[in-house]
Amino acid sequence: MANVVSAVPVRSHDNGGIVVDIRVFLSVLTLAMAASFMAGVGLEPFTMPKSLQSFSLHPSSSEAPTVSPTEQVHSVNLLDPSQVLPHDEEHLPAGQHLLVDMRNVDSSFLNSESRLADAMMETIKESGLTMLSYHCHSLLPNGVSCVGVLLESHISFHTWPDDGVITLDLFTCGSSPLLPVVPTLKRLFGIGENVYTKWSHELRGFRSDEQKKQNYLDDSSDLTYWVLSPLDMHSKTQVYSNSTSLQRVDIWDLVEITDRPTFMDVIKHNMTPDDARLRDPAYVTPDRLLFLDGTIQSLSSTERVYHEAMVHPALFAHPNPKHVAILGGGEGATLREVLKHKTLESATMIEMDSELVEICREHLASMSNCSDLIGRAENCFDDALTELYFEDGRKWFLDRFGPSPSIKPAHETLDVVLLDALDPEDDTEASGMLYSDDAFISAMMNSLSENGILAIQVGTAASIDDPRPDMGIYKNRENLFNMLEARDDVEAMLVYEDANCGFLEPHSFLIVCKSVDCRSRWYARSDEIDYQIYDRIVHTQSKERALTYFDGTTQYAYQWPKKGWETVYCRREPMPFECNYRSLSWEANIHEIDLTDPSKSSFRFEPKETEDGEKQASIYATVDIAKGSFIMAEHLSKSVELSSRNLEGLKNNAIAGGAEGNRVAIIEDLLQFLANFTHASKVPGSNKHYVEVGATCFIRRVTSEGEANVAHWLPPHPTGKRPKFSPVYERHRVSHDVLMVASRDIKAGDEVVMLQVDEGSWFI
Repeated sequence: MANVVSAVPVRSHDNGGIVVDIRVFLSVLTLAMAASFMAGVGLEPFTMPKSLQSFSLHPSSSEAPTVSPTEQVHSVNLLDPSQVLPHDEEHLPAGQHLLVDMRNVDSSFLNSESRLADAMMETIKESGLTMLSYHCHSLLPNGVSCVGVLLESHISFHTWPDDGVITLDLFTCGSSPLLPVVPTLKRLFGIGENVYTKWSHELRGFRSDEQKKQNYLDDSSDLTYWVLSPLDMHSKTQVYSNSTSLQRVDIWDLVEITDRPTFMDVIKHNMTPDDARLRDPAYVTPDRLLFLDGTIQSLSSTERVYHEAMVHPALFAHPNPKHVAILGGGEGATLREVLKHKTLESATMIEMDSELVEICREHLASMSNCSDLIGRAENCFDDALTELYFEDGRKWFLDRFGPSPSIKPAHETLDVVLLDALDPEDDTEASGMLYSDDAFISAMMNSLSENGILAIQVGTAASIDDPRPDMGIYKNRENLFNMLEARDDVEAMLVYEDANCGFLEPHSFLIVCKSVDCRSRWYARSDEIDYQIYDRIVHTQSKERALTYFDGTTQYAYQWPKKGWETVYCRREPMPFECNYRSLSWEANIHEIDLTDPSKSSFRFEPKETEDGEKQASIYATVDIAKGSFIMAEHLSKSVELSSRNLEGLKNNAIAGGAEGNRVAIIEDLLQFLANFTHASKVPGSNKHYVEVGATCFIRRVTSEGEANVAHWLPPHPTGKRPKFSPVYERHRVSHDVLMVASRDIKAGDEVVMLQVDEGSWFI
């Protein structure tokens, strides 16, 4: 109400000449809104017309319709059964709230009380709502405020003609959707050129947990959080909203107010360095989002990150993946990534919802586009290697690989199975069954070859703030992990996450290996992975890399579980044994050797005669060293990591170079040094070895535990075997492999003697 004070009179409705004090008007407005809410609470709403139940948020016209004059009060006989709303649903203290803001609206329209009142009445009529009464007032110097009391609750708006702005507020009780009213409001109130509209939809009041779960518009749903609730969005355009026979499907194009043109947008619009358009979201390509039953599935801007993270770590952990199965992945993007592998002979995709696949073909075409891949079909679903089944994935596996199979599988075994289905934190019956069905898990594991890999997307990554893993929303995931850990056919479980998948929090994945040998490929150096990508990934028509995100360095980052996984794992009860070895204890001393200042050194060199009569340097303690103290940690931390392939290469070079009696002295001497001072990693299947290069090389080795007084920091696991899943072992595997401690008290003057557990094992 620009420049209007409380004592300034206002003009009445066009039909009369009532003078109203602004304070009276505000009081009436407040009382009317309160009365409208009470009316909505006490009465049942009309059911939304069927024509509005499958809706589009695109207005067909920006022109205002011609409507007949409407009285200020519309009477309803609440005692007339024909006019009283049917009691066909439980009445709840809840409703829906729609906020709509428009800019660039025609100023004459915004200053016309009668035209605005007509637009309001037509909105109510087209929306299937019932107007009980309304009050409109033209204000000085200009602008109009209206409030309408509905049988279902209220509608109100205020205009600023000079600024071309109107803000509207519509609240209704009951379950009939308000979203279909958005295009109606745009059409009836958005009069003018280039009208800009922003809107927000919220569920208000209180509902039971069960009612919240059943409503995909609930404020806890991703659809509401990402699309419906935000008001300050540059644009949100509905692409598709409807239901298949199995689920609700919503696809939206979004541009946020803070979005700025991407690299491709700059090229598309030929922008220059100082171009003002670089700061204008109007030149941003919209991000297309897919929701199933209100839950976010993918974003066009980041889906390649997610699907490459889902697929390629698993396929490169297998030596030669030929037959791959995918559960879920109706968009086709998981299939697209699988078809990038040259070794592939079949890609079996099991998806329950055939309608979803067709919807995604049309509206998310890039996700199943294989046209750039040499040797593949235009559309991934149509490729000769694709075997598509529209049925329940659980049933598919049980019928072919369960205890009583009824169908002979097309392939005797599968090399990789990718489970790209529900998140474990989804509070649904299907999610609960998926992550607790031992028969289903058994069938998938039975389908795998000896080197088989099962890869599962396991939802939002663990956080250091999460409770014990068997509590809260991630208990389904912990139950799944426990089932897999207990299986005899599982040798290793490796969890990883990626923060660039486009979701609000990092997303996580699990690799399950039937053979420990998968660790050697999982822990491969980044250059090894880069070569594997070059060797195994198909080429493209465009000459661009087939992989957008995944490379050797990305895989290297996946090799180290993040702190959240370790923290939550160590909240298990009882606490796992290895959780006591997550960091060097502050209570333990670290004893180092200092060759420049003997007064600061805990050790000294002293020559000692061997059994062969030769003299060699040995190390003796110069101070008392308590059991558990760290021995030369600085020197051991400089140990060199080599793989079995590195060592085999050196041996082969020595053999090849020594042909015809030639001696390769340098290599042979190096091999002898490695044989003396290299030990294998304790991580099963890793094929890693560590070479000591510091003063610890002079510590005498023995094979008798009773004779040694120095041993590895991490003692053997009490069960005699490391757990199949342990973020602690994965995160600290190098420290556990190289650091040494005093295994008993060492007195000043005692020789330091190290326990050698695998002398020369790699060299034989």
